[in-house]
Amino acid sequence: QAQLVESGGGLVQTGDSLRLSCAGSERTFGSYAMAWFRQAPGKEREFVAAVGWSGLSTYYADSVEGRFTISRDSAKRTVYLQMNSLKQEDTAVYYCAAAGQNYYSAPTQPAGYDDWGQGTQVIVSS
Repeated sequence: QAQLVESGGGLVQTGDSLRLSCAGSERTFGSYAMAWFRQAPGKEREFVAAVGWSGLSTYYADSVEGRFTISRDSAKRTVYLQMNSLKQEDTAVYYCAAAGQNYYSAPTQPAGYDDWGQGTQVIVSS
């Protein structure tokens, strides 16, 4: 099972930027799409962004399009989520995930991912 470790979360103010990192194992970054999801208190886990195995294809939720950027560095086995112009509604625990066997039928659903990190908290205050 892949081991994914997120970092970079914290407390910021509205309009600030933050960069999340997710370090994984060699297997994780061999040929897997990677994604970020988030879960706010009392809400379901929701898709944020995904990047294909080569790093050339990226996908975003409408709520973060134009503000967030996902990227990957396979040499470092790390996926990043650059978050700009943060809003209070971005407050959540952010999870990194590695694509599983159901990825192509559910690329924006948690069911499309088999391996998950423990999450990193992001709090955006006014």
